[in-house]
Amino acid sequence: MAADAEEVPVEVVSRLRRLCLGLPEAYEENAWVGTRWRVRKHTFAHVLMVDGDWPPAYARAASAEEPILVLTFRASGPELEALSAAGHPYFRPQWGPNVVGMVLDEDVDWDEVGELLTESYCVLAPKMLVERVKRPTF
Repeated sequence: MAADAEEVPVEVVSRLRRLCLGLPEAYEENAWVGTRWRVRKHTFAHVLMVDGDWPPAYARAASAEEPILVLTFRASGPELEALSAAGHPYFRPQWGPNVVGMVLDEDVDWDEVGELLTESYCVLAPKMLVERVKRPTF
């Protein structure tokens, strides 16, 4: 990590923690940079600060020239296609076939983040755990 890299704001980690740890067998750990949430050994959410060109892959993917807060997660099917085409605050990193990034700024819709993280969890979790997830009905 760059010596002067910014940390993810505590209030953001706390908010994401409440969303992620409400999912069956989800757990939190420090990532190589930022914080990630996992089910079994699969990362379904990762939050970090992108500061200038650090970390390089994230800075390129998000087209970041100034410090930004980024959340990556998984998506599939029509949701993956829609998010890929949506533009800001979403972006598609070049790693992983189903990874989506989202810039978390002052306009973030936390209800939407909760839905996206639940779906991300369901993309990676074993079927028996997915069956225990309470999803919103529309």
